[in-house]
Amino acid sequence: MNLTQYKKIPLPKSPGVYFFKKGNDVLYIGKATNLAQRTASYFQSKLMETRGPLIVKMVDDADQMEWRETDSALEALLLESYLIKQYQPLYNSKEKDNKSYNYVVITNEELPRIFTVRQRSLNIILGKKDKSLQHVFGPFPSREQLTTALGIIRKIFPFLGKKTTQKHNIEFYNQLGLAPDAHDRDSKNIYQKNVEYIAQFFKGQKKDLIRQLKKDMMSHAKELEFERAQVIKKQIYSLDHIHDIALMKHNFDHASYLDEFRMEAYDIAHMEGEHMVGVMCVYNGVEIDSSEHRVFNIHSVNTSNDTAALFETVSRRFTHKEWAYPNVIVVDGGVAQKRAVERAIRVHDIRIPVIAVVKDTKHKAKELLGQHKISRRYAKEIVALNAESHRFALKQHKRKRSKKFLKS
Repeated sequence: MNLTQYKKIPLPKSPGVYFFKKGNDVLYIGKATNLAQRTASYFQSKLMETRGPLIVKMVDDADQMEWRETDSALEALLLESYLIKQYQPLYNSKEKDNKSYNYVVITNEELPRIFTVRQRSLNIILGKKDKSLQHVFGPFPSREQLTTALGIIRKIFPFLGKKTTQKHNIEFYNQLGLAPDAHDRDSKNIYQKNVEYIAQFFKGQKKDLIRQLKKDMMSHAKELEFERAQVIKKQIYSLDHIHDIALMKHNFDHASYLDEFRMEAYDIAHMEGEHMVGVMCVYNGVEIDSSEHRVFNIHSVNTSNDTAALFETVSRRFTHKEWAYPNVIVVDGGVAQKRAVERAIRVHDIRIPVIAVVKDTKHKAKELLGQHKISRRYAKEIVALNAESHRFALKQHKRKRSKKFLKS
């Protein structure tokens, strides 16, 4: 296909998926936030430099181009993956190393979990032949885009992540409204339906999904179950108005992407200044990522001085330039603790919003100090991650105390 042939194709400027074809054979499938702009890049003089000889040959081999518009960049991302798996185009498989691909899996459990895996991990799971998975979606070349997409979907249809069912995570997910009540049949049934809806959405069947949701909404309304009908109404609205500006900024048409959302929470635990530890807990925009949790044995403080211990913890954390920086920092305490953290990050010439969680006499969150826009938008996540950091700090403090006791 040459530039003259391409200019005759009336491509829209909307999001969607495009196909390079030779006869009836699909050679390559790609996604775009702007179909006209993205496909035009294949006919620029620098294609060899930017994409390499393989893609140059693919364009030369193609004799036609087709496309499918979507309502959003998110749907383009999911549809591209679904169609690549369906057609297995020659040049898609040649262009990428399959070992680096990411997949979304839905487990075959009473309360299915949804999470991402790499190609190698997927092969191990599938190799066991124990039917532990009911759905596999992919491949997705970009983990960052996939994480952002799952975050958007999870706000519409809550689901359990990979580590949600671990005992120390269940309260976190209950607070966020992501975990159903395992003892309530209706709650479990609603959750199962959400999982089915997500699978349907991943298959690119949004219109069918919305039709089904409207039927469900009317059914609940007839049964005078107005609260449930209202929830479904909001889901329909969200599907019709998917806010995927984050995916647009990822820019499908280039190789560089924004970092995924990250929130870090800090807390200190000790017994009258002894066996003091500081901890960092991480929420990645989709779920608690306990593999990113960190423990700091406090060296500069031997008295009950939480603010000094916080200053040391946060200061040491930001000496690790290899760790991704957070978008928001959460700290347990009040004004003093918030200022200690802000002072620590200023030492490293870093500017990150800090939110302090003020507790009442029963150690329940009663106020959030910091930027109102952030605390309002992420209130549930902030409070829940703060609770996780408190639990983790106590656990590490007890472990340190036990070690000292055994040594003595």
